[in-house]
Amino acid sequence: MRANPLRQALSRLGLSQIRYVSAVRPGQSGDLVARVYQQMEDDFGVVAPPIALHAVAPEMLAASWSLLRETLIVPGPASRLAKEAVATAVSAVNACPYCAMIHNSTLTLLGSRRPEEPGSSDPALDDVVEWVLSVERLDDGASLPFPESQLPELAGVALLLHYLNRMVNVFLREVPLPPRVPEFALPAVLRLLGRVTAAPARRAHPPGAALAMLPSAELPADLAWAAGNETVAQAYARATAAIDAAGVRSVPAEVRALVGEQLVQWRGGPRGISRSWVEDLITRVATEQQPVARLALLVAFASYQVDPSVIERCRQVGTDDRTLIELSSWAAMAAARRLGELLSAHLTR
Repeated sequence: MRANPLRQALSRLGLSQIRYVSAVRPGQSGDLVARVYQQMEDDFGVVAPPIALHAVAPEMLAASWSLLRETLIVPGPASRLAKEAVATAVSAVNACPYCAMIHNSTLTLLGSRRPEEPGSSDPALDDVVEWVLSVERLDDGASLPFPESQLPELAGVALLLHYLNRMVNVFLREVPLPPRVPEFALPAVLRLLGRVTAAPARRAHPPGAALAMLPSAELPADLAWAAGNETVAQAYARATAAIDAAGVRSVPAEVRALVGEQLVQWRGGPRGISRSWVEDLITRVATEQQPVARLALLVAFASYQVDPSVIERCRQVGTDDRTLIELSSWAAMAAARRLGELLSAHLTR
């Protein structure tokens, strides 16, 4: 495909928004990163910062892109409007202003408004959003407010945003602007971004094109809700297998066990406005593992509480860029999968 200078410029500006880890530019990337970047520009219009922040860990980049492409971008039984409404609502709940702005901007372009405004959207969209946000309130035997054929896409988008919101809260700025660009420029930037991504959105996107980025894998039992859509199921199977392998590589077993114990007890609510809860929990692991345990727990349960001091303490125990991303990716997906379990546990099938 012929290079588009505007897209390339926006992609470069997007990479400048990444913090705490080095951004990987197209000319510096290996084969897998180059393939993902090219497919992202072709199908999404730009190299999106929430995906590009993973590039120092190429398998995490491929995992996050395949989930985004195969759930949100590829057309299916669920409308793009419904998917964007879910993405916006989940981002708002997770206190991720960056993602909320981007997806709300897309909603506006599609002719809707913020789904959290009562009565502001189609009642069917309101029902979808209510279902996605009702993790703690679902009754046994609850029925879906949409055709079951849409479940893999809508639940898939919800889990994807629970994952991406956590990564974005840590590794991107609060607004989708490069450093030192004043915030009054945001509306113009969003309009320009919308124009650049609109043309790819109108093209056909055959399902499964991103799957070859990662090896085939079995769908885990907790993701059984995806089985009705083979492409979404394989995207999640392959992505979670890669992320699980990264967790084994980069997260000490003690830390994985601690996060897992906390997730089993968790019903999706906030952990508190201070970080005292995490400081109490990390005393359960060895002293040298406490910095990475702190980061893993915060990413899973309160990603908006990660600040430079949390990252600096990880650096002091030798955590490099790739390990930071793999650790955070594992914790973010573990939390997203727990929320998916809660969301699907009550369904009448």
